Amino acid sequence: MQPDDLMQAEQTFHRFERLLGAVMRGELARNTFQQWEVDILADLTACYLDGRRRTDILTQYRNAVSRQMRTGPGPPMKLSEFLAIRERRRAG
Repeated sequence: MQPDDLMQAEQTFHRFERLLGAVMRGELARNTFQQWEVDILADLTACYLDGRRRTDILTQYRNAVSRQMRTGPGPPMKLSEFLAIRERRRAG
């Protein structure tokens, strides 16, 4: 990965972490978003997460995005993609 790509990936991941942290705390106070952030927020809304496991699943999702962002510039995968990958691994 080129230095510029690495810096872009790092910036994107930090934005993702701030976004997900705000969602997990329930205090989304921003009013300006990049398109990929809007896509992630819409996807988060569409995915059902059991209340008891919500924090654990979102933490696993954050860790998976961290691994993803180390190998490429992004954008971060959506929660629905993470859940599908997780389900495939459990099934097979």
